[in-house]
Amino acid sequence: MLRVDLQQQQRLEEIIRNLGDRIEEARVNGWLGEVQGLQISLEAARNKLASLDRLTRTRNRTPVPLGMPIIPGES
Repeated sequence: MLRVDLQQQQRLEEIIRNLGDRIEEARVNGWLGEVQGLQISLEAARNKLASLDRLTRTRNRTPVPLGMPIIPGES
């Protein structure tokens, strides 16, 4: 799976807004097949944004020092 560049979050939010507008236009014009296709694209874009948010949260965490493991019988 490809990861979105963290700096592209604003662009992804713009794409989501645009898809919402296009879905509304398709509904007004009765293009039901187009509505369905755009909804699939919108859901995928939202999922990508959610994964980007998760990636941002995990990148901001500090590492936890685990120390060296102790192996019994080795000195």
